[in-house]
Amino acid sequence: MSFFPHRHFSIVSRTKFPNLSNIPTRHRNLVIHEAQKALTDYLHGTRCLPFTYAEQISNNTLYSLTNLISKVNFSAPTFSKNINKVLRFHPINEFEVFFESIGIDYNLVSHLLPNDKMFFSQDGTLLEAACTLYNFGFPWEKLGVLYMEKSYIFRRSGEELKSRLCGFKRFGFGNVEVIGICLAFPFVLVEEEGEMGVVGIDGLFSDLKLIFLDFSLASSVEGNVDSWHEVCRKLRLFFDLNGWKGKVGELMGRNKSIFVEHKEEELVHKVEYFCRFGAKKEEVALLILLCPELLKLDLEKPVINVLELLKHFGISSKDLEDVRENFGHVLGTNKMVNLPNVMRALGLQEWFFDKIKGGDHRLLPDYITSYSNEDRDKDYQDGLSRILVSRARVHSIKKLNFLHGLGFGENALTMNLLDRLHGTSSELQERFDCLLRSKIEFSKLCLMVRKTPRILNQNYEIIERKVNFFNKEMGTTLDYLENFPAMLHYHLEDRIIPRFRFHMWLTENGLSRKTYSIGNMIIINEKKFVARVFKIHPAAPKHWFDQFCRRKFPM
Repeated sequence: MSFFPHRHFSIVSRTKFPNLSNIPTRHRNLVIHEAQKALTDYLHGTRCLPFTYAEQISNNTLYSLTNLISKVNFSAPTFSKNINKVLRFHPINEFEVFFESIGIDYNLVSHLLPNDKMFFSQDGTLLEAACTLYNFGFPWEKLGVLYMEKSYIFRRSGEELKSRLCGFKRFGFGNVEVIGICLAFPFVLVEEEGEMGVVGIDGLFSDLKLIFLDFSLASSVEGNVDSWHEVCRKLRLFFDLNGWKGKVGELMGRNKSIFVEHKEEELVHKVEYFCRFGAKKEEVALLILLCPELLKLDLEKPVINVLELLKHFGISSKDLEDVRENFGHVLGTNKMVNLPNVMRALGLQEWFFDKIKGGDHRLLPDYITSYSNEDRDKDYQDGLSRILVSRARVHSIKKLNFLHGLGFGENALTMNLLDRLHGTSSELQERFDCLLRSKIEFSKLCLMVRKTPRILNQNYEIIERKVNFFNKEMGTTLDYLENFPAMLHYHLEDRIIPRFRFHMWLTENGLSRKTYSIGNMIIINEKKFVARVFKIHPAAPKHWFDQFCRRKFPM
């Protein structure tokens, strides 16, 4: 997710067993065991690694072992002898088995391997750092969490790491707590204060002491590394959202139930939901800390009535009338999951979020509990019934959900748009996003789709080329496209470009005494276009057909 960079790093989930199709099923467990034993003996006996670390590597490298096993001619009585022979004559890349063993996704391992090294003896600190961390209590298979975010940790000497880890205990934490904190905040193990803004490492640990010890969050955390890591990741989520500006530790401590009762995925989902209103990340973090009951809301399934919701939130009578007159495509009911885009389609997303964060935290929960969900549009329901018995019901429902996802309500207008939109829901979304990237406001783009749905019936690459031509060649503004969305519908090479260039030729040669809108020059049909050109100059049509027109027949 873009909000939380530390979540990008993938640690392998070993739920899928590696492919051992060449080994009979009844022998696979034995083969894996023998391969692990052989690799341990190789790393310990031949490569002189301490037995404990050799065993940790061997026990956590199923994918690398699979590659090793594939080089052995399988025979149950001789497998152990054969795999030892392979290791004796084919030294393995120790970095490959090491990176997999510390929990890094095997698909990423090849990108991490040094180009000119195969053995730990060629690297001064990697194994030493890993062994120091393991001896302190870090689970071997979780060291990849540290490496993937801050590989520089493994460039530090064992003494440096041990000193730094022990130094964190002065805040009142034990080994288990320090490990959980470091796994969630790997950068505390390296000197990079700038990454933490004005908080600093000491400031972070002071906040964590306040949260865990002074506000007793520690009493709700099980005494193992996994539990501490899990809770600390949730805390980091809010530090990241707040931009490491400090002064959130006390709020987090006072609302410790957030980090006990809710899973990280749930917190991320709720944060992303409220950020879709165009709110800043720190505003959303503060909102949730001040109003944790928002986390208990079902923001997926409940149905809202747009006008009733706006009234509940205290919209002015003037703005309400504007919504009725100009945004009929948004009116009616919609699902709560689409609410952020409903507000964006109305251009009211900032107003809506400001109402929530401005002290009226209970507005949304109160509406959800009070709305009766009975006033569904009859024409829409009739249309939906027809779709459900049609052959293309799956395709149509997905397109309908696409429109609802943009903020279009459950109303007859939305239902009428359905047959005018061609393509799958994913293709329509791709085309809409393409136009959105051109900086057209979301609410205005929805109005364009309502007015001229055909603009979404073309490949997104074609849309992109047209928008670029309008902006760079024609010099049209976004406002012009918003007022004349039909311009996006016409063929670029056959119509838009030649008519624009002919228009420019007329203008440059002073042949046009009357100023015509370039939009009108494009959208009128060929017969009317030629008639207009003839009025400009009797000889102009011939020049149009000879020099500009790509089609030699009326459109």
